[in-house]
Amino acid sequence: MVELIITEKPSQAQKIAEALSEGKPKKLSENKVSYYEIIHKGKKIFVGCAVGHLFNLREKNKKGWTYPVFETEWAPSYEINKASDFTKKYVDVLSNLSERADTFIVACDYDLEGSLIGYNILRFIANKKDGRRMKFSTLTKEELIDSYDNASKHLDFPLIESGETRHIIDWLFGINLSRALTLSIKNATSTFKILSSGRVQGPTLKILADRELEIKKFKPEPFWELEALGDIYSKHKKDKFSDEKEVKKIFEKIKNEKSAVIEKITKRVQHQAPPNPFDLTSLQLEAYKLFKISPKDSLATAQSLYTKAYISYPRTSSNQFPAQINLRLVIQKLSAQEEYSALCNELLSKKELKPNNGKKTDPAHPAIAPTGIIPKKISERERKVYDLIVRRTLATFADPAKRESISVELDIKKEPFIARGARILEPGWHKFYGKYAKFNEQKLPNLNEGEVIKIKKLNLLDKETQPPKRYTPASIIKELESRNLGTKATRAAIIDSLYQRNYIMDTSLQVTNLGLKTVQTLKKYCPEIIDEEMTRKLEQDMEEIREKKETKEQVLKRAERDLKKILRHFKEKEIEIGKELAEATIETREQESKVGTCPICKKGTLNIRKGRFGMFVSCSRYKEGCSTTFSLPSNALVKPTKNICKECSYPEVLMIRKGARPQSVCLNIDCKTKTIPETVSKEKRTCPNCNSELIIRKSLYGSFFSCPKYPKCKHIEPIYKNDKNGKNSKVSK
Repeated sequence: MVELIITEKPSQAQKIAEALSEGKPKKLSENKVSYYEIIHKGKKIFVGCAVGHLFNLREKNKKGWTYPVFETEWAPSYEINKASDFTKKYVDVLSNLSERADTFIVACDYDLEGSLIGYNILRFIANKKDGRRMKFSTLTKEELIDSYDNASKHLDFPLIESGETRHIIDWLFGINLSRALTLSIKNATSTFKILSSGRVQGPTLKILADRELEIKKFKPEPFWELEALGDIYSKHKKDKFSDEKEVKKIFEKIKNEKSAVIEKITKRVQHQAPPNPFDLTSLQLEAYKLFKISPKDSLATAQSLYTKAYISYPRTSSNQFPAQINLRLVIQKLSAQEEYSALCNELLSKKELKPNNGKKTDPAHPAIAPTGIIPKKISERERKVYDLIVRRTLATFADPAKRESISVELDIKKEPFIARGARILEPGWHKFYGKYAKFNEQKLPNLNEGEVIKIKKLNLLDKETQPPKRYTPASIIKELESRNLGTKATRAAIIDSLYQRNYIMDTSLQVTNLGLKTVQTLKKYCPEIIDEEMTRKLEQDMEEIREKKETKEQVLKRAERDLKKILRHFKEKEIEIGKELAEATIETREQESKVGTCPICKKGTLNIRKGRFGMFVSCSRYKEGCSTTFSLPSNALVKPTKNICKECSYPEVLMIRKGARPQSVCLNIDCKTKTIPETVSKEKRTCPNCNSELIIRKSLYGSFFSCPKYPKCKHIEPIYKNDKNGKNSKVSK
């Protein structure tokens, strides 16, 4: 009997083969796709892999680019999208292995996506309806062997059905709503602009747009504060004054006072509980707060650490470590790493190791934890995220921190002031979480009631209320989770889609004019598209499929009914919607192309434009005679910035090149920032016009040799360097 183990990724295939093989696994290859042949307990096993989804949904009986569309079918990814052509060779290898196998085990990630990936391979490649299922949360040898030995006899069909339902519903909503929005512009104005929406994307954009409108409508209100500077810092007990006359009267009364009397000192000791273990959302929030790593990148980093067997499965909603996990053994392994040794040994000296578990659970996986395997050859970002996960795990087992807060009530000419302080008495878990346990101590000197202290200065502060803050890529994910919109694995991708469609911009999620207008238009004509209640109900339905309380057929029937109603409503208002969205598209395009004020005529606006020979920047007053233009390189994405060059006051643009860090560059070719006088050609090249020694200058296109008498002498030469074969190759032109 020959068995085939199906994994989700090549790295997982290698880990499983190494764990189960009784000797060194035999690595084989077909068309540059690796698979493994091993012997386990006398049984011959092939371990093959996918590369994510090898099959995806497409429109059945396609009738052109129109809507509504409700007939779907599964097809190989390489038939649907040219970018997925590379998946064909994985399908071919798994097909060959399936023909040689008698029994099958799915060992993909134990979640909605992994279960569906494995099931599609089994039914579409191996022509099987069922198989055994391995379930694991880490890729350690011990857990993989246990997972194989205790594999369930059947696939996890409720999980598969829930995953397939989600894929079908998201596909139906995505393709129909996106086509409806795009075709509304085309049918109303005969222009083509791709817009997108989706079951979760629409409500998410509305949440962000509502916050943006709050900020735009916000009207600051004045308030005043009184502060006293001296031996200690204190503020008036009332804190914020809304009555200017009242606060000025008090200030006039006390402004020349040089002392204050301590009337009362109140001390309170608090015990600060250790943090909960990481689930995916809390890890993404912390990684963004501490390292400014986007949620999408922190998930990718955690996934990479998981496939290398350094941490447990990251796509989890649980912030609990169940009792059956031997975390004492994990901590013993971590103690072999020098930076954690002392902390681990301190925990291991405890009689009982009990984590401070949270309330969130996940039926498939526990909270994120290190495996204890020592990392080798990991990137700087992986190192940061790994260290954060290790220290968070250790901190959950530590003692509470003991903190003392102090409130000092002062009398300044019969006016009550308060000074506040705080300090850590016992660090507890702070010691284990290290630099990530940020607590700003506000130390106060030893004080006694009745004591008179010095006042050096009294200030009247004039302030204004501030608008609500915009969401960050991390805080919006937390908001979506609290509203039960999307899943732990999809929320970061949804935010990325909003960026790509130009609905939002910047790291503080500012909604563009296009995003605001899209929400405004849909709210006016077809509010169902951005209704989060419907989306939330669908999330509950899909969870109930997993819990065997609902069926795929029932949920799909209701979803299609709701979508048909939405599209019918949309079609009635299609022209009105298209006109308003087209207007927003033009406004957004103009806003995005604006570079700054023309430095020559001082009246026009510099805009990025597209011509016959590529992109360039020109003045909006070209019809009035301003001929200011700047060429732009074709090998870079150029975006406006709000920066003005400090040397010449010309606008700067952001140059984004593949494989290089984005760079803000001045448009002015004569700017001093373009000259590198100390960098002289080693070949001592001279100008053929005036015999001056050439220097290296910078432009939007890169560096080049230039005459130092430029712009009087306009001689320039490209720079060459030796390639690997010793031949000269052009660097810039």
